[in-house]
Amino acid sequence: MMSEKKLNFLILIFLFFLPLFSILLNDIYITTLFSKIVILAIAGIGLNLILGYGGMVSFGHAAFFGLGGYVTGILAFHFNNYEPIQILVFEFEGTNQLLLIWIFTLIFSSILALFIGYFSLRTSGVYFIMITLAFAQMLYYFSISWPTYGGEDGLSLSLRNQIPFFNTMDPITFFYICYVWLIITIIFVKFILNSPLGISLKASKENEDRVRSVGINPKKVKLISFIISGAITGLAGSLYADLNRFVSPTILSWQMSGEIMILVILGGMFRLYGPILGAFFYIILEQFLGGITENWQFWLGFIILLEVLYAKAGLISFLIKDKYDEKTSS
Repeated sequence: MMSEKKLNFLILIFLFFLPLFSILLNDIYITTLFSKIVILAIAGIGLNLILGYGGMVSFGHAAFFGLGGYVTGILAFHFNNYEPIQILVFEFEGTNQLLLIWIFTLIFSSILALFIGYFSLRTSGVYFIMITLAFAQMLYYFSISWPTYGGEDGLSLSLRNQIPFFNTMDPITFFYICYVWLIITIIFVKFILNSPLGISLKASKENEDRVRSVGINPKKVKLISFIISGAITGLAGSLYADLNRFVSPTILSWQMSGEIMILVILGGMFRLYGPILGAFFYIILEQFLGGITENWQFWLGFIILLEVLYAKAGLISFLIKDKYDEKTSS
């Protein structure tokens, strides 16, 4: 087994050189697949902040993922069709500039996370799970009944949104855009975890009463963490919409929330890099099993069940072993 720092470094180096496989095999689809892995890893890191480190089991993170996708799609739709967005007395022409789209995505995702978190964190346990799920399903059914943006059929984007001096339509270029966001997300979340906020979050997971006894409001700590988590997941949804050049209500469904949660559990909830490993194996398994059997969902579920039973700290526990393994096995 290797040290955690060495493993993390190897994971990032491996991801950096992934596009070389598509060049060698002359298969652009592989690069698109790798971009999906990186995007889902970002979403997983966002969820893991509250799930692994905060003990908050959110089954509604598709709300943020889907919102990020729809913000991207709607802004591009109005820009490309020369139809201004009308909000009260204000008009906005939309935009196809990714830098602006990402800013809007982070703002709206944070606002939604503040709203959902405010009500959800009044409860705990199964009630917290159900409330987060309910909010996501509300948005899902709202998107289905929103004919302006495709309703159940979704919304197509003719081109990917743009960044000055970069060709976002090039799969390899877009992969590295996603990769840079993954690095930024890792650095930011690592900073959060080592900050007083992160320390308080981890302490709140273990014992809220002790945190409260030293003058810290655990609800406030969890709410701020929930907002950060939602913003990160929303950003991932924005990248996902541009990757596929398509937005549909499915990215708001409970299945999407489940997919993000599965890859976090698969990789390892107690590790910053766990969701990256989980996203990689989840997508590779999905593609491999889907190519050999029509019942690939059954076998994927079976493999995940074995992993949960015999590697409770995630796949990353096969490569490194420390207190987290001992804690989860006790």
